[in-house]
Amino acid sequence: MTLTPHPSPEQSEQSEQAEQAEQELQVSRDGSGVVTVTLNRPRTKNAVTGAGWVAIADVFDDIAGRADDRVVILTGAGGNFCSGADLSARGGVSPREGMRRVNRASAAVRDLPKPTIAVVSGVAVGAGFNLALACDLAIAERSARFSQIFSLRGLSVDFGGTWQLPHNVSLQRAKELAFFGRMYGADEIAAFGLLNRVVDDGDALPVAEEWALELTRIAPTALSQTKELLNAAAASTFDEALSREAIAQNFNGTTADTREAIDAFLQKREPRFGGN
Repeated sequence: MTLTPHPSPEQSEQSEQAEQAEQELQVSRDGSGVVTVTLNRPRTKNAVTGAGWVAIADVFDDIAGRADDRVVILTGAGGNFCSGADLSARGGVSPREGMRRVNRASAAVRDLPKPTIAVVSGVAVGAGFNLALACDLAIAERSARFSQIFSLRGLSVDFGGTWQLPHNVSLQRAKELAFFGRMYGADEIAAFGLLNRVVDDGDALPVAEEWALELTRIAPTALSQTKELLNAAAASTFDEALSREAIAQNFNGTTADTREAIDAFLQKREPRFGGN
């Protein structure tokens, strides 16, 4: 008789967390190079658990290594983007481990070497707001609402918000957003410079899909280099930025996509980029 070993309590917990994380996040590919990542806990307005932060980091790390994945759309199920961290589902991890997971997810989204587009409907509050800011582009429905709600929960700003806010708005505006934790409408947030577009309800995802498809037609290496240069510029001197630009441009000149772009221009046709 063969005895089947029973999983240990720790193994069972890890299995449950993995299953939960898989349910929290849905990933779909349309064959054109566009990947849609959907936060999928609509009953909690897509609040993210500890396992969910791990899943976000893992998914974005996986996308980074897939040559056929060219652009990412990040959205939420059930009419909301993300209500931040699920404070009721800490999973028994220490505060330090919890923040390690949050920070890893934040870095994985911001540093993905491919364009990312946040599609915001409903609420984007706390870490959910900063998750949208971690994306390269953000499109919101007119009824969307935003809040750096941390202070009202006895918390300080996380998920990269202390970097994103003062780099995108004035320090005084960043403090206003962070201190009061007030709820703002999409038009107000766009006026602060934190959104690329505000569109009518129901139009955000179609607009994002149009943008994503357009981006798939642009040389991926050039986009990746441009994103890295712009992200690095916030912490660079002008001379450092010039040096990085020279290194990137020299590399671009060695790629087949650059040669294809030049040939297409000279031949008056659309380029066909292969990602190399």
